[in-house]
Amino acid sequence: MIDVAVLHDTGWPGTDWELLAQRAVFAAITHSPYAAFATDEALYEVAVKLTSDEEVHELNRAYRDKDKPTNVLSFPMVQADLLQGTSNTDDGEVLLGDIVLAEGVCAAEATDKGISIADHAAHLIIHGTFHLLGYDHMDDNEAEAMEALEIAALASLGLSDPYGDRIISGV
Repeated sequence: MIDVAVLHDTGWPGTDWELLAQRAVFAAITHSPYAAFATDEALYEVAVKLTSDEEVHELNRAYRDKDKPTNVLSFPMVQADLLQGTSNTDDGEVLLGDIVLAEGVCAAEATDKGISIADHAAHLIIHGTFHLLGYDHMDDNEAEAMEALEIAALASLGLSDPYGDRIISGV
């Protein structure tokens, strides 16, 4: 079972952020090799924080040595190589990790793409969830694999391919 906790600061537009985050995390997980998490007896928890550019800037500087805000940060709580065995927990709960989005960066990117902030945030939450599941995009092969999964998860929500300018193999 999947549980998503959402915290959001003022400044984010009026959207049902809890529902959006729940749907985005669920879509990512069910389009991954960890789809069984959605029906396991164990409770898989993800926290999503919608906050200010300033807070994300501070986190980015503290944890990634990058002195600027970014659109999304992910903080996995389970090592990727241990994800398969997580359903055997002592208390039945698995904290997958935290996802943090920056409102100003997200809004500016959404405007540049000509999409709603909610649709862009859904993409960023899906992207962040794949990071919690051990995916990365440090090289071209990793990026293509992760983007293909993101595209499939977004399509399941009725959202378009954000990477439409690139050809993704396997999709």
